[in-house]
Amino acid sequence: MTPTSVPVIHPTALVAAGASLGAGVSVGPFCLVGENVVLGEGVILHSHVVVTGHTTVGARTQIYSFAALGHPPQDMKYRGEVSKLVVGEDCVIREGVTMHPGTAGGGLLTQTGSRCWFLAQSHVAHDCKIGNNVIFSNNVMLAGHVQVGDHVIVGGGAAVHQFSRIGAHAFIGGLAGVENDVIPFGMALGNRASLAGLNIVGLKRRGFEREQIHALRRAYRALFTSEGSLKERVEKVAEEFADQPAVMQIVDFVRTGGERALVTPRDLADAEA
Repeated sequence: MTPTSVPVIHPTALVAAGASLGAGVSVGPFCLVGENVVLGEGVILHSHVVVTGHTTVGARTQIYSFAALGHPPQDMKYRGEVSKLVVGEDCVIREGVTMHPGTAGGGLLTQTGSRCWFLAQSHVAHDCKIGNNVIFSNNVMLAGHVQVGDHVIVGGGAAVHQFSRIGAHAFIGGLAGVENDVIPFGMALGNRASLAGLNIVGLKRRGFEREQIHALRRAYRALFTSEGSLKERVEKVAEEFADQPAVMQIVDFVRTGGERALVTPRDLADAEA
């Protein structure tokens, strides 16, 4: 091991004897690292950070002041079971962020993907599963058991109800109150949130072709403005757009279902957006 790969621990930090620190880890002033914590290679705890419990932090993730990861979940059914929090690689966790491990009712695991940004004061509750390349703006709040797909952006102050699902590439507007499932590529706004079209800006930024976007728009209108039951509309869309993987991602999301209903457009104008 070269000298530069040895973990650097500030004299005021407290690192428990059982903690595992990878090469190049930096633990800043007044940080606390628990005995069952694993910090991957190059992780940086800037200062006044607490990482405790059975928490694993992926390589090169940076955690800023007053973030607290791994404390017992805020669930009255929790009875001290051994549960885990796993944070992916190359994440940025800003000031005051809180993340809790899982519970027996959710598989004893809370997990985030890689390359995620959690801005100041955002909260990830027990048993949440978060994909890759996700961005939470300041003060975003996830209740327990929420699933968030890849490339989702959640605006400041938004709150997501327990057991809800947010599909990949969705956009949640600031201060939104999301009670139900948001389809992939959907844009949910308001309190209580409703669909306001597709996340067209996000689709363009991520290189979706014009034909793909047009197909998604046609499928969206078919799902939310056509007659018949939702099940009938989904099957019709599945048949018409079987050769469109992005559309089929929405179809699969709806077919899979969850414990919550779908977030839908509030009126016809939103459905046709």
